[in-house]
Amino acid sequence: MPTNSGLTAQQISRYHDEGCLIYPFQLFDASELESLTAIFEEHLAERGDRLSDELDTPHFRDDRLLDYLLHDRVLDLVESLIGPDIGLWSSHFISKEPYYGRRTPWHEDSAYWAGKFDRLDRIVTVWLAIDNSTEENGCMGVIPGTHHNGFSDYVDVADAGNSTFKREISGTTFSEEDVKWLVLKRGQCSFHDARIIHGAQPNTSPDRRAGYTMRYFSLRMKFNPMSAPGHKIWWARGKNFAGNTLLFR
Repeated sequence: MPTNSGLTAQQISRYHDEGCLIYPFQLFDASELESLTAIFEEHLAERGDRLSDELDTPHFRDDRLLDYLLHDRVLDLVESLIGPDIGLWSSHFISKEPYYGRRTPWHEDSAYWAGKFDRLDRIVTVWLAIDNSTEENGCMGVIPGTHHNGFSDYVDVADAGNSTFKREISGTTFSEEDVKWLVLKRGQCSFHDARIIHGAQPNTSPDRRAGYTMRYFSLRMKFNPMSAPGHKIWWARGKNFAGNTLLFR
């Protein structure tokens, strides 16, 4: 377990410089991780006609997940990156099944969230590995430093049937030689800025790659509820400076 409640000055500096960071410790203890995994397996089994990488906002339907999303250990780390005033924006179970898990095209989360907030510079995603996440089973890759670049140009994907999105960032925008693959052991996590270019290759291995994304924003940002009717956000910690309409735990 980590020896301090937050991140070191060096880790924080690296995150702001590169837009991403691997946290080398276990985010939750063994019992907590086992319970979270069991919740994930329930959602996966009950997904109906949705694909295994489409389990979005499961905490809207399952209050048990708030114990993880609003856990002090998570919020302490998030506070190190975006400050003490924290809102819970979203979460998402993602499972790339063995041999046929779809590709995640290169994209910026901020491109999909434009208009939802009055600014996009203080949104962080915690990507928790439920399974080992490796290059072979399609771990996430990022292009460090691209969170400083602004929005990229997008084109239609060539393999729409094997991709999670229909559009992706033009290949002329960056070089894949610059990709940093975020390899994680089960229970470890990474952090990435909403504006960074990232994606993942398809899973052609025999090993599943499942993860849980937990997304947070600074409560100094204003959320536009008209941009996402029915979307629910939580007041996780600190002061609600922007006067957002929030749900309380």
